This record gives sequence, structure tokens and C-alpha cells, in this order.
Amino acid sequence: MAGSAAVLEDSSLLSRLDRALLPIERFGALLSGLAIFSLMFLAAYSVTGRKFFASPLAGYVDYIEAAMPIIAIMGVSFVQRDGTHVRMDMLVSALKGRLLWFFELVSVLLMLVLIVALTWGAWEHFDRSFDCARPWCSRDSSIDIGLPIWPSKLIVPIAFGILALRLLLQAWGYARALVLGLENPVAVPLSLTVAEQARIEAESLEGPE
Repeated sequence: MAGSAAVLEDSSLLSRLDRALLPIERFGALLSGLAIFSLMFLAAYSVTGRKFFASPLAGYVDYIEAAMPIIAIMGVSFVQRDGTHVRMDMLVSALKGRLLWFFELVSVLLMLVLIVALTWGAWEHFDRSFDCARPWCSRDSSIDIGLPIWPSKLIVPIAFGILALRLLLQAWGYARALVLGLENPVAVPLSLTVAEQARIEAESLEGPE
């Protein structure tokens, strides 16, 4: 049966792992949305305070900097799952069968290598900032109100680690499709025609019968 967007599901181990990771990815996307909403609220609060009470929110820029990693990358794995992340598919969309799965597999493996390297580097960056022998366990803080920076730095390797798991599952899915010559493999985003996209959107608006 069809999963969310263009991701198919079945009873295989790969599909079960895909569905097990999905709630974590959804939670990350939810955190990203909440961070955006929070910054909108803080902006309104700061502007109102400046306009009517000559007292804007202290540390507004610091809060923006702290929330930026959550906004920027916590939802990346979620959109990577169903293929809605930004990608150049002019060439890939014209491919079919094993050739398509080969190119998809290569691209996912290249992304995986990059993300693993970034995860390692991001963790080292966090580790340099974290020190529980200091106040707030932080070796550095924001300029204005002294917010500890290590929580924002920790978000980055966590988000990249989740994305690495997603890429591993997709590499498995594409490799399986390549070896077995599958037409519609599970746990990987499948390209949809305009008509299929319209049908899915219409079904989502109609809701369950």
C-alpha cells in the first residue's frame, strides 16, 4: 500500500525500519515548525515592546541564533524521506528501471558520505563548546544575554545523525531495487506524474471515507 507522499510500504524489514524512523523525523519537523512559530511570537512581542513601551525584548537576536539550527536542519530527514527536499531531477526523471536505481543509489551514497563527515565535524564542534566544569556547562555563550551555545550546536549532529539513518535506509532500498529489478521499491521516494500528484492531493483533501 502507499505510504505518505510517494513512499510505498509493505511487511519487509526495510519497510518496518522505514516506518520506525518516520515518527522521529516527524518529531524533528514538528520542533522545526514550533521554533519558527516561537520566533514569530518573539518578533511580535519585541516590536510591540519597542513601539509602545520603548522596551524591546532583550536578547532577541540571541534567541534567533539559538533557534536557527532547529529551523534549518531538524526537518531535513523528514523531507528527504518522501523526496520533497530540493533536488535536481531533470535528468533522473527521464530514467527508468535499473539505470534509475543505479543513479539514485550513487547519489544517496555520496550524500551519506558527506553527512557522515558533517556529523563527525559537528559533534567535534559541540564537544569543544560543552564543559560541565563551567557555568551552564558551556565554554561559550551568546553576546547579548549570555545564552549557552552548546544546545544549539548539539542539535546539528543529532539532526545529521537522523538524516544519515534515513540515507542508509534509502541506499538499502535502491540497492535492493537495483539487484532485484523492482519497479516500485519500498522505503524510497518514487517520482509522481502531475496526474498522480493531483490525485494524492485530492484524496488528502477528501479525507477517509
